[in-house]
Amino acid sequence: MHKEHVAEYVAGFAAGAAGRARLPFVGETFGGQITNLPVAGVANRAIEVEERTVHGTPLTELAKEEIWKYEHDPLDLWEQIVACADADTPPTGADVFRFKFHGLFHVAPAQDAFMLRVRVPGNVMSATQLRGLADMAAEWGGGYGDVTTRGNIQLREFPPRAVAGVLMRLQDLGLSSRGAGADNVRNITATPTSGIDPDEVYDVRPLARALQFYILNTRELFGLPRKFNVSFDSGGRVSVVADTNDIAFVATRVPPGGPIAAGIYFRVLLAGITGHQQFATDAGLALEPHECVAVAAAMLRVYAANGDRTNRKKARLKYLIEKWGTERFLSETEKRLAFPLRRCAEAACEPRRPIERHGHIGVHAQKQPGLHYVGAAIPVGRMRADQMRKLADIADRYGSGDLRPTVWQNLILTDIPDHHVDSVCAELAALGFGAQRASFAAGMVACTGNTGCKYSATNTKGQATLLAAYLDARLQLDQPLNIHLTGCPHSCAQHFIGDIGLLGTTVTVDSVPVEGYHVYVGGGSDDTRGLGRELFRSVPFSELAPVLERVLEIYQQRRSSDQSFSAFVRGHPIEKLRNLFAA
Repeated sequence: MHKEHVAEYVAGFAAGAAGRARLPFVGETFGGQITNLPVAGVANRAIEVEERTVHGTPLTELAKEEIWKYEHDPLDLWEQIVACADADTPPTGADVFRFKFHGLFHVAPAQDAFMLRVRVPGNVMSATQLRGLADMAAEWGGGYGDVTTRGNIQLREFPPRAVAGVLMRLQDLGLSSRGAGADNVRNITATPTSGIDPDEVYDVRPLARALQFYILNTRELFGLPRKFNVSFDSGGRVSVVADTNDIAFVATRVPPGGPIAAGIYFRVLLAGITGHQQFATDAGLALEPHECVAVAAAMLRVYAANGDRTNRKKARLKYLIEKWGTERFLSETEKRLAFPLRRCAEAACEPRRPIERHGHIGVHAQKQPGLHYVGAAIPVGRMRADQMRKLADIADRYGSGDLRPTVWQNLILTDIPDHHVDSVCAELAALGFGAQRASFAAGMVACTGNTGCKYSATNTKGQATLLAAYLDARLQLDQPLNIHLTGCPHSCAQHFIGDIGLLGTTVTVDSVPVEGYHVYVGGGSDDTRGLGRELFRSVPFSELAPVLERVLEIYQQRRSSDQSFSAFVRGHPIEKLRNLFAA
């Protein structure tokens, strides 16, 4: 650039700067006087104010839940929680949503009370903790607890006056409900047999626990665009349905002679959301175990900064990856890491051993010599307070006091010596919790239902119990089978992945609305991955049990050898199945 051009540029820049400096300023001082001089903390009312944004999205475009989070950080709600308890009145308006950040759900009109969702990171808890939750349920709540499809424990029917007390009691027990609801990372699941499975690739409990503590201590990882699910799979016999999560880490081995050094790694699966009919898919990465939590943190930050905050129906990770593509998502993740992501094709890893269906139910040898774990079938996950205490007592008396709630709504007791196995099974049976894998009761999964959730069209838990009793009395299973009942399209019980999935609906019979279900068949996850197909629509519950009995009888008559139910129905077009199973 010539000297005269440089001088001209500098003069122009200086003139512009001077012009900007002379912009009118009109503000009101703290004393109420009008000033023309810029004063710290005083706004210039003579210029256009730039619109505020949240992660780049203008406030005027945000979904109402995002506005609520912006107006009052839900984590700073302790005073409102105490006020609610003192007045014995439920929250109103946006605070109903904000309370969910603390695991407190006011579930009116289904119940004029609170549900408390408790985090159980890695699906591991102690007998002391379960006993403490039983005491809370009996003292303040409805006297029962539920194991959820993320291995949480939910306690119900707390009056408003109890909400501050239950949160303090949780902390006394070493438990937390923070972030268990709303737009947060939900309970971090892990293979429930981690550390005891003879065939596992890696004990993932420390990873789940580390991510739990990182999130609980990182404010910016609360208030995500939408809820977020993370899972760690040990690569062993028992499933944790990792491919239904937003992010899943699955342990694997790379043999010698591969494209990367031989050893134990984790595959990363992305964007599972079966309620939207999508499984998580492999991202082409192989992480060393010590890298997993950092990568999860980076991916969460990318999602927090870029997920859709304008449309709740398009806010999950699935939709960001659909918009960007996997490679861009990984590239943005890598920018936030101090180490590169290791690319490796899935084919370079050893094949995973087959999943053992219902390997979380019954008696199984642990990797520790002379010890067993016993999986108790908890019908639809519901336990009375006295049953919870007795489960804790059994775990303490015969085992190590270690309990593992599973995503299948059952519970595992670990470290049972050989000579105590029969006693444990007998005491579980006396509680009503069998250890038989091939029973309908063991394979029933149900959401809360309309007795405790305003979205549900049906009484899923009550009706699942009736279905199990009906079918167990009439049919003999010779292999595990899952029936998932969910009361609404939110699909909390994941009806699309059940061998049989039941989606609640309202059916009109003789001009009278009654509870009923759409029937899906052929779902599965992991090595039997597949989405169920709709077989029958709008079946009144009063007719459902005989319909399922007929379907299962025909399957048992027509199958080949030990063919599973899902394999059988997947072998036929849906119209042929409708004709085959028709009355």
